[in-house]
Amino acid sequence: MDRVVRFNWIIRFVSVIAIGLLTTACAALPEVRYLNSSLLAPENPTVTNAQGTLSAKKSNSLLAKRWRNSHVDVAALAALEEAATGSPLIAGNKVTLLFDGPQTMAAMIEAISAAKDHINLETYIFDQDELGIRFADLLIARQRAGVQVNVIYDSVGTIGTPQAFFDKMRDAGIHLLAFNPVNPLKLIGPWEPNNRDHRKILVVDGVVAFTGGVNISSTYANSSLFRSKARRNAKVGWRDTHIKIEGPAVAAFQWAFLNTWASQQSPDLPDSDFFPPLKEAGNKLVRVLVSEPGGDYDIYKAYVLAIQEAKKTIHITCAYFVPDAQILHALSDAAHRGVDVKIILPGVTDNGLVFRAAQSFYSEMLANGIKIYELQIAVLHAKTAVIDKVWSTVGSTNIDTRSFMHNNEINVVVFGDEFGTAMENAFLEDLRYSAEISKETWEQRSLGNRLKEWAARRLEYWL
Repeated sequence: MDRVVRFNWIIRFVSVIAIGLLTTACAALPEVRYLNSSLLAPENPTVTNAQGTLSAKKSNSLLAKRWRNSHVDVAALAALEEAATGSPLIAGNKVTLLFDGPQTMAAMIEAISAAKDHINLETYIFDQDELGIRFADLLIARQRAGVQVNVIYDSVGTIGTPQAFFDKMRDAGIHLLAFNPVNPLKLIGPWEPNNRDHRKILVVDGVVAFTGGVNISSTYANSSLFRSKARRNAKVGWRDTHIKIEGPAVAAFQWAFLNTWASQQSPDLPDSDFFPPLKEAGNKLVRVLVSEPGGDYDIYKAYVLAIQEAKKTIHITCAYFVPDAQILHALSDAAHRGVDVKIILPGVTDNGLVFRAAQSFYSEMLANGIKIYELQIAVLHAKTAVIDKVWSTVGSTNIDTRSFMHNNEINVVVFGDEFGTAMENAFLEDLRYSAEISKETWEQRSLGNRLKEWAARRLEYWL
């Protein structure tokens, strides 16, 4: 779905080639492989909460209490990550894992229905289908009830959605922004069709936020089969992960939304209580990371550093996996030093080109001890990782050049073994419904598939 399912394989292939020809040079991701040896990490990570920045003594006490029995020096990893990204840890949050569309949509609809001041929604896809219409009608109802609704939608992700669908919301008073319009005549700034807003953010009244991989589409009307309570005769939905956050970290999501709005040189939004005082809502320590084309690649740096520092396990679930040389090297190094590296990838896909590009890495990954699994039955769309059961991330970012370089993305890093255990359990459940790819079986694949992998690999930068 994130690759715009409306285009068939051939049209996408031609469009990728066209973009490549229009671009004179390929940008490059920063060198992170040896970043941890050059960073001047603080002695202790910075921790903020609802009252502001904690003193070093309070930070140390909090960190020591949280990871007293951990085999990982999490405080050192957190400090290193802060030095790389410039983002502090935020304490006092409640983080709720949401699986698949129905659970995510129910939670978001509940929050929207209770809104009193404003609703800020940022999404890659907003379809005019049964679920999309229901969502739009709810936003219109809240706008008419006196709640200010503001919506950012990506122009490529919604290329198949009729303009009349958005006009109906605009006529109701909702403020809408089409990110990087495909039609250059509608642009204020430069035409950059390769840069997309892939974030999924919902902020309600400045006190609750949502993010993850779920778009506004009927693709998410059903649970993936193994997440469904009614497993027999059930219609299989996509497998995805979202999170709900309450507490001081919500302000970071609000800033991300407002910065995106301002970056498009759109009219100012009406005054709202965007930043109300936020109380502590739980005990989770999080770091909110945002990235954009030409930025500091904070999400990429955090991923590479966490992989480099892994001691026992690296468990990744990724919808679109086309790793660059540094990530592949970091994963291989981890496997060689005895870390259990397992990656769940799609076995059923909505995009053949990306699917084959990912498979073009299998031989090298398997040779280096990386274990590969393909999820069966459901289309995999989640973008998550859990490392050593204490470093977890959920967000919109795929492990590919498109996400790291060309998209606006957002990920949340959660430090702690309680959330890490929940993520690990989710990974293990997905693993039960996945088929392992062995070196022996993989080497027996057909010549036709090998040719498809070769062709897709040539386009990996643009996927």
